[in-house]
Amino acid sequence: MIPGLIVKEIRLKERILPLDGRTGIMGILNVTPDSFSDGGELPDTVSAVKRAERMLADGADLIDIGGESTRPGALPVKVSEELERVVPVIKAIKKELGAVISVDTYKSGVARAALDEGADLVNDISGLNADPSMAGVIAHSGAACILMHMKGTPRTMQKAPFYSDIIDEITGSLKGSVSKAEEAGIDPEKIIIDPGIGFGKTVEDNLILIRHLDRMSSVGKPIMIGTSRKSFIGAITGRSVKERIHGTVASVCAAVLNGASIVRVHDVGEVSDALKIIDAIKGV
Repeated sequence: MIPGLIVKEIRLKERILPLDGRTGIMGILNVTPDSFSDGGELPDTVSAVKRAERMLADGADLIDIGGESTRPGALPVKVSEELERVVPVIKAIKKELGAVISVDTYKSGVARAALDEGADLVNDISGLNADPSMAGVIAHSGAACILMHMKGTPRTMQKAPFYSDIIDEITGSLKGSVSKAEEAGIDPEKIIIDPGIGFGKTVEDNLILIRHLDRMSSVGKPIMIGTSRKSFIGAITGRSVKERIHGTVASVCAAVLNGASIVRVHDVGEVSDALKIIDAIKGV
C-alpha cells in the first residue's frame, strides 16, 4: 500500500486543481538575479512568460513565482523590490496563459499584491512565522497556502542545524503552522504542508525526511516536496547544479512513493515523464 493521504484535489482561491490519482507539478519561476540554480535567467517579463508557457506545455499544473532568493546565506530584499519583480510577471502570466499561480513569499505586503493581481495561493517558506499579518491576508483573500518548515532564516539556516528527532520536530512545527492558519480563518481544505528540504537540514536530514515522509500524513494535509537541484543531490552525486536532473527525478519519485502529493521542480518535462510511471504504479 502506498503511504500518505489520498488527495483527489487541491482547493485554491477560486479554482480547484484536480489530481485524481496523479501527482501535482509546480513549476519554479524565479524572477531573481541570485537564486542558487537559475538566478538571472529571466531578466524581463517576456522571458518569464515564455518560461512559464514552456513549463505548462511540459506538464506543470501551477507556476510558483518568486522574487527573492532563499538560498542558504541569502539576504532579504525590500518589499518594494520584490513587488517590482513579481507583480508584472503575475499579471502577464494570468492574462496571457490563464495559469494557476503561486507566489513564493513570506511578506504579507507582497502576498496581498500578488493575490490582488490573480495569484491563487501563497507559498510561505516561514510557515506563517515571519510576518504576523500573513495569515490574515491569506484568510481574507480566500486563497490557499503552502506552509513550509524552516529552521532559522535563509541567512542562518545551514549553520550546523541539529534535531533530536527530525520527523517529530518538523511534524510538530508544521502542526503549529496549520493551527495558526486555521485560527486566522484560512480554509482547512486550502492548506498544504512542506517539510522544507534543504532549509536548515543536513544531507542526512533531507534523506530521512524523504524516506519517512509518510509519517507527516499525521498532520492531515497534502504534502508538497521541493528537492529540485538542491545541494544534497550534489553532495551525493558530485554533480553541479545544472547536472542534477537525474538526481532530482530520483528524489521526487521516492518522495511521491512515500506520500507527497505535489512536487516543486525546475525541470518540469523530465519530472512529468517520471511521475506518469510512478502514478501508474501507485494506481494498481
